[in-house]
Amino acid sequence: MKEKTSLIGDTLWRICLVAFAISIIVPLLWLFYESLKTNREFFRDIWALPEVLQWKNYAKAWETFKFGQVFFNTLYYVGGSLLLGTFLTAINAFALTRIQFKGRAFIWSTIMLSLFLPGINALVPQYVLMRDLHLTNSLTGLIILDSLGESVFFLLLLSGFMQSLPKELEEGAFVDGASLFQVFWKIIMPLSMAGIVTVGIFKFIGLYNNFLGPFIYLGDESKYTMAVNMFFANARMQYSSDWVTLFAGVVISMLPPVILYILFQRKVMEGATLGAVKG
Repeated sequence: MKEKTSLIGDTLWRICLVAFAISIIVPLLWLFYESLKTNREFFRDIWALPEVLQWKNYAKAWETFKFGQVFFNTLYYVGGSLLLGTFLTAINAFALTRIQFKGRAFIWSTIMLSLFLPGINALVPQYVLMRDLHLTNSLTGLIILDSLGESVFFLLLLSGFMQSLPKELEEGAFVDGASLFQVFWKIIMPLSMAGIVTVGIFKFIGLYNNFLGPFIYLGDESKYTMAVNMFFANARMQYSSDWVTLFAGVVISMLPPVILYILFQRKVMEGATLGAVKG
């Protein structure tokens, strides 16, 4: 009886997972084949397949939405924020988990308290600070803002990896004359690489999809990132109604994070699971 109940439960869970997968895959497939239609076909029947595949919609979307410049802006913003932000997260996690100092418990308490504060509350003081430092309308300013604005989730995730490493590793390194930074760079960093990769992938997806920050701080169209560019592309549709070109642009904009996740999905799952076990 117990085995039968377990089998029914497993079957229900699988049905729910399949339904959830379908709810994600079907809209993506619909978006893709709509991008291969003409506007006439789209307005005539949104469910019908295209009579002739209109691959030229992608060339038109690339030119219309200036994806060349947008991809360069996004690469600079995401790449800079990812490298600097991940390094700062790693060094913060190292300091809070491997170094004993006065006030460490207070810092951890303050960090945990920040989980209960909506991030939108910091929007006004952040903007005033960025304006006074002349960092508005600057991709470099956005990199500084996103890198220094530590995420509690990433800090806790990476701390779980570093906290589980044996203390004897760094004690032996100190005996051999290694400095504190050498211990971090040559011992802790390599051993925590699974967690760093996991944090890096999550940071990439978050930065690539980040809309609010670039929307508020960037006023020059030539500096728009992908999320802001697609927002204004969608807004322009009320005047042009060229929806198939917009769909092609959306497909193009989705490719980088989708490809990244396909390539690194195993590392993400392994890293998240390992972090849960170690933490």
